[in-house]
Amino acid sequence: MVKVNGEFLPVEGKTLAEYLETTHFDPLRIAVERNGEIVPKAAYKEVVLEDGDSLEVVSFVGGG
Repeated sequence: MVKVNGEFLPVEGKTLAEYLETTHFDPLRIAVERNGEIVPKAAYKEVVLEDGDSLEVVSFVGGG
């Protein structure tokens, strides 16, 4: 199981990009932290989620 924003999900074995494709997150407007480290957007297709990982996905909101 992978903890994503406090919720445990069975997404181990998927790449971060594959997981994000199944969500409402806009990959251009988010930052992802995996196990305490920021994941560069260029690495989303290469990072394979593992059992016990902890992700924090933060959306950027514009305004004025």
